Amino acid sequence: MTNSTYQCGSIEGSNVLIYLVAGEASGDILGDRLIRELLKEFPDASFKGIGGPLMIASGLESVYPMERLSVMGIIPIIKRLVELLGVRRRLAHQIVENKASCLIGIDAPVFNTQLEFMVKRQGIKTVHYVSPSVWAWRENRIYKIVKSVSLMICLFPFELDIYKKHNLPAISIGHPLAEEIPLDPSKEEARTALGIDKGKVLAILPGSRGSEMNFLLAPFLSAAQDLNNCYEDMQLVMPCANSSRRKQAKDFIDMNHPELNVKLIDGRSRDVMQASDVVLLASGTATLEAMLLKRPMLVCYKVSSFSYWIYSKLLKIRSFSLPNLLANKKLVTELIQTDCTADKILIELKKLLHQEQQDKLISEYKELHKSLLLGGSKKAAIAIASLIKGKNIDL
Repeated sequence: MTNSTYQCGSIEGSNVLIYLVAGEASGDILGDRLIRELLKEFPDASFKGIGGPLMIASGLESVYPMERLSVMGIIPIIKRLVELLGVRRRLAHQIVENKASCLIGIDAPVFNTQLEFMVKRQGIKTVHYVSPSVWAWRENRIYKIVKSVSLMICLFPFELDIYKKHNLPAISIGHPLAEEIPLDPSKEEARTALGIDKGKVLAILPGSRGSEMNFLLAPFLSAAQDLNNCYEDMQLVMPCANSSRRKQAKDFIDMNHPELNVKLIDGRSRDVMQASDVVLLASGTATLEAMLLKRPMLVCYKVSSFSYWIYSKLLKIRSFSLPNLLANKKLVTELIQTDCTADKILIELKKLLHQEQQDKLISEYKELHKSLLLGGSKKAAIAIASLIKGKNIDL
């Protein structure tokens, strides 16, 4: 925390009403922790909005089912567009009508940024919790965000630069996973919990969505089979996000690699990564988790040629994985699109199995882990309380 401060306008009255809007399970987790910390700042506060079971258990009065906001993909959004627009309009009216002390949009930027814009221009203070990836693609979104948000709460330090550039008050609170995962996680404990014997373990995580697995199962399992042939004691373990992903993986293995012994595990991706020697995974939040677990990893991603062409026009970053973005250098290897082949994956996995390479990565991972221990939900609640009370926010 620096000496920089941001002066807020004051709020009259002692009754604090805070609206929070989360659109998926990860937002429900963040919202739950935030509500508990906000109650330390405002013991008599009331909370309304949209949230899941965790937020509701902590005191949120949810006015709409959170799962109805969890829409991904262009076609599903179009099908639900009228409903979502109506929900947002009615919620904005309610927030203004009830003279809320603050609106906190938790992630879900497509829904929340416009909601924040609608109520901020009516005099309501707004907070956006989890920065949209404006630093990565579609940077022009920043102009709408500046008009919509009173305070941006970022998870990663590198996200602050773009908000500083546009004079939008922003703080970094670190990632909640950095608080959950110990600095020195035990591989042996995870192996015992999973019933994995001694030997080398490759964790295979081709994504939690069917579309990701459609593109990544083939190169991942071909490389895994070749790696299995190179090491007699190699064990292959794949966590499956749900029953549909498990069936998809099993059907693919039965059809294309019937002789390959892959241990499929329901959920428990963190345990699987922690038990491994090397993680082969799709680009995404799991790369952060693998880094915090101190596991050497190879990051891959592949989509349709058309989608990749679109993304390549919009993206302004060269690295996809969070460890590389946090380190501001190429810390882990990324094989994207045409580079994501079984041959190249095999070469990189063999490199990562060398102990010297592993020791170097683990040391750097630990320093990045420490850099994300920034105060979490408590720091966020203090900043939000300052915004509501009209006090200076330490930036």
